[in-house]
Amino acid sequence: MKSVNLEGMIPAVVVPMRQDYSLDLEAFKPYLEWLVSLGSVGLAINADTGEGPYLTPDERSTVIRTAREVAAGRCAIVAGVGGPSTLTAAANAKAAREAGADALLVFPTPAFLNDPLDTRIAYEYHKAIADASGLPLVVFQLGPIFGGVNYPAEALAKVLELPQVVGMKDASFDAQRFSLTRDVVRAADHPITLLSGNDNFLLESFLLGATGGLLGYGAVGAGLLIDMLNAVKHKEFDKAAAMQAGVQGFCDYIYDRPIGDYRARCKVALVHMGFFTPEQTYVRPPFLSLWETEKDKARRAVEQVGLLGVASR
Repeated sequence: MKSVNLEGMIPAVVVPMRQDYSLDLEAFKPYLEWLVSLGSVGLAINADTGEGPYLTPDERSTVIRTAREVAAGRCAIVAGVGGPSTLTAAANAKAAREAGADALLVFPTPAFLNDPLDTRIAYEYHKAIADASGLPLVVFQLGPIFGGVNYPAEALAKVLELPQVVGMKDASFDAQRFSLTRDVVRAADHPITLLSGNDNFLLESFLLGATGGLLGYGAVGAGLLIDMLNAVKHKEFDKAAAMQAGVQGFCDYIYDRPIGDYRARCKVALVHMGFFTPEQTYVRPPFLSLWETEKDKARRAVEQVGLLGVASR
């Protein structure tokens, strides 16, 4: 099994799309290069932010190959995979490996909503993905507001027994549950990197024990997040606290209600940052493209954190 470093920032990238919803890979490449150049330890591809569940299998493979080409070994490629069935998830995992993924972010399946959840269901699902791919896994606790599930502690502990599990992303959006998840991770029988996916309490999640982040907000705020996480790691808490208002404020715009529109807001923000054009801000239906309704608010949010036109610097 490959070794992969997850301690640091792993932005979940968006994919520029044209009005016909086709992928614009030429605009995608310089955007990815910027994220790598900031010092990201990985790129999360085909995650929810990158509309992975809404892409075709061929498109998902193309996105992974493109990211691998741009990264050129400078950081890990973490590909989102999932079911809904175990057989489908295993096939998707194998395809991600063949396209060049270094690790897999495993989406929970609706079967995990079984109440009470038999620990064998989650364990066997992840084991099948690990066996099919031969890659390290990041377990993904995804809050119900995003169509996911929060793991019961005993089910999570069972999954973490798998030696292929090297990371745990908590995107519960709940600080108390995050703390409980942290304790389960720390009790595991082998090292597992705790990754924050909680865009609604960024600094707090780092202070509570996350040593990295796999975040949708990283699509636009990766540099800010890297600086904040580094400040926490070096115990420069005053510096981290001073960054809080700007970093979280920009994030709060991206994750404004309705939360599901955050993908479209990221793409609009990236126009003002100089990476995309308005014609590349479309998102796959049923979600809505938001250039006209968000362009002014996005510009203000980008300008407030000093990222206006950052692509040309």
